[in-house]
Amino acid sequence: MKYYFSIKITANEFLPYYQGTIQNVVVTTTQGVKVQFPAMHLRKHLTATGIQGEFCLQTHQNKFLSLSKLK
Repeated sequence: MKYYFSIKITANEFLPYYQGTIQNVVVTTTQGVKVQFPAMHLRKHLTATGIQGEFCLQTHQNKFLSLSKLK
């Protein structure tokens, strides 16, 4: 299954996720579905200003496969 969503979070807002204090991210997809996945998968997209852009989350039987940045 593929889920598309946009996210905009500052570096300071992402800090508890990066440190592991908060382990999961919940996003609302462009289809209006709420999806939860481990925050560690967003770490590679973190910049000095935070994380922002459009992403595609791929799952299979509710298991994480990949997260890729589209824009």
